[in-house]
Amino acid sequence: MNQPNRRQAAALSYNPDSVGAPIVKAKGKGLIADQIIASAKENNIPIQEDPGLVELLGQLEINEAIPEDLYQAVAEVFAFVYRLDKSLDK
Repeated sequence: MNQPNRRQAAALSYNPDSVGAPIVKAKGKGLIADQIIASAKENNIPIQEDPGLVELLGQLEINEAIPEDLYQAVAEVFAFVYRLDKSLDK
């Protein structure tokens, strides 16, 4: 049975020293999504909610680089994280 309001999560990783794009490190729905979010919170990793983007990221495989058509959306997430980190440094 499809549950349209079921929580989803995806975790991304990006190494600016590499040439490649960000990669999907974890993804899941329901309890798995809750575990991903809890782990991020425990490790002080910023969380941004974007249901449309997480839906698209959920279609990718673990350790798969994001496709070029998602670069803009993912860049906005990383910009959010960067701004958040900078505001916490003050």
